[in-house]
Amino acid sequence: MLLLAPCLIASAQKNTPQSYIDQFKEDAIRIMHETGIPASIVLGVAMHESGCGNSALAKHLNNQFGVKGDHHIVYYKNNKKVRTAYKRYESVYDSFQDFARIMTERSEFSVLATKFGHADYTGWALGIQKRGYASDHKWANYVLGIIKKYQLYTFDENPEQENPNAVLAKN
Repeated sequence: MLLLAPCLIASAQKNTPQSYIDQFKEDAIRIMHETGIPASIVLGVAMHESGCGNSALAKHLNNQFGVKGDHHIVYYKNNKKVRTAYKRYESVYDSFQDFARIMTERSEFSVLATKFGHADYTGWALGIQKRGYASDHKWANYVLGIIKKYQLYTFDENPEQENPNAVLAKN
């Protein structure tokens, strides 16, 4: 029985897809309202790129999207010094904001905001892949699979209805 305890402890520390969604859906919805990028895209891409926040970059740098920076960052993983070119963020929300900035300000992606609405997550995913965000030709399919499996598109359609506490607070 002692052998099972470390596995239980380790699994309790990992984010599940649902815990990641619950923790960050409001941030993704806020980004959608500020920028027009679907909340499902923000969450779906973050979940795919960070392994639901379980990757080393997500854990140590709050970097949910694998965004590189201008200089090297040092962090410690398993008591070993790791030097990386990836950006460090103060919070996950800051990482979401930077992803939105990339999607709205970089010329290769900025056209997506005028071409696709905040409910066209399929267009966004395919457009992001087509414009070179990831080298894997199946990247959009992975992101779309996450969006559909966890019904992240519901945050795009009617975000006010997704927070039951907001309904209770109004009554």
